Amino acid sequence: MSKYKSTNRHKFLLQYHLIFVCKYRKKLLLNNKISNDIKILSQEICCRHNIIIKYIETDKDHIHYMIEIGPTLPISKIVNLIKSYTTYHIWKKYDRYLSKHFWKEKTFWTDGYFISTIGNVSEEVLKEYIENQG
Repeated sequence: MSKYKSTNRHKFLLQYHLIFVCKYRKKLLLNNKISNDIKILSQEICCRHNIIIKYIETDKDHIHYMIEIGPTLPISKIVNLIKSYTTYHIWKKYDRYLSKHFWKEKTFWTDGYFISTIGNVSEEVLKEYIENQG
């Protein structure tokens, strides 16, 4: 079980399940080299921005992350950082291969993403706690 983090102004535990899907559902992550490089690149950019990747794994056409973040960095910014960094560097390394899949643009991920918070208590427990205040 994770512990709460503290700064001089905040006490927090912000955990998210994040999923990115390859553009056009291309099964590009079946390629172990690309899959492993995406994981390494994700770790690099997250480390620079104090984002903790607790778990990371790829499937044929998508990647799952469980991340912990601080309260000062919006999740939309994190998504943009990871997607843009991994796309730029994966194209740098696999340009010839990716050009066969994406003819007109240097893309890798779909525009959207899945995000869900990960709580330490159920909704029912939290509801009961709030209702019993005062």
